Amino acid sequence: MNSVEAGPDAFDRPALLANAHAAITRGSRSFAAASQLFDRVTRERVWLLYAWCRRCDDLADAQEFGGELGEQAGAQDRLAVIRDRTALALAGAATGDPAFDGFGVVARETGITAAMAGDVIAGFALDAADWRPRSEGDLMQYCYHVAGAVGVMMAVVMGVRADDEDTLDRACDLGLAFQLANIARDIGEDDAAERCYLPLEWLVEADIPPGEQMKPHYRKALVPLVHRMCAMEKAYEKSARVGAGRLDFRQRWAVMSAAGIYGAIATKVDAAGSAAWNHRIATSSWAKLGHVFHGLWEAITPPPRAREKPRWNRRQLAARVRPA
Repeated sequence: MNSVEAGPDAFDRPALLANAHAAITRGSRSFAAASQLFDRVTRERVWLLYAWCRRCDDLADAQEFGGELGEQAGAQDRLAVIRDRTALALAGAATGDPAFDGFGVVARETGITAAMAGDVIAGFALDAADWRPRSEGDLMQYCYHVAGAVGVMMAVVMGVRADDEDTLDRACDLGLAFQLANIARDIGEDDAAERCYLPLEWLVEADIPPGEQMKPHYRKALVPLVHRMCAMEKAYEKSARVGAGRLDFRQRWAVMSAAGIYGAIATKVDAAGSAAWNHRIATSSWAKLGHVFHGLWEAITPPPRAREKPRWNRRQLAARVRPA
């Protein structure tokens, strides 16, 4: 791929920010709302990081802003584009893609590393390989690469030191919680796209033939599996709140609000039982506002005490074998 060498001052940061803001506004209203609680510098960096994640996801799935999946042929070629453009961005070269150029800017400003980016790209590689989880560990490995590793980068954007391992672990836990909520909510949509992130071992234990989990006569058997996933989400969410208590006030407020908004999704899915996938479960604007106010309360009160950490942690999941 051709590139143009560029110094740090060669990029039009306001234009990159405008692109990133448009991406987060269109791609995630919940995250866009929570990002307004950050101080300006952090908020801008969060937008730049989000835009890269969104663009990578769309390239990987041949889609636009998380919409309907496109033709999946050529997935490995698209993965190569993601890797090439990310490497160029981290090297300070112009890529011709504002989402990647913006990622290069935020990486240089905060210390995001190629290894951190590689952990996220490994999640796209799992989907490109048409990978399916066999065990709970496999499920959590996938959640780590597509969301937990993003949580680590988000913590770095907020100023968490690279040697603050416990806080990075807790940031990863928040990403894991978010992804578990998303998977539980999107089982029907994933099934329509011929994807399934429920572990094969769970399906076998529930006597649900793989690939048939959304058939009406298996819906009831699916409910306990989703309850298990939502219980895991709550455990990771609680762990993450401990780490959030160590952040600066406005960052703490934003993280607590986001945790509440996404946690509400898992709660709704769990409560809906077999009707959870009749329509896409969402959080209303008023409910989001309520979580913002509750997040404010959590931000000004003493942080929760450290609890026992969930079973799977960042270092375990990062060490599992990744696709080539």
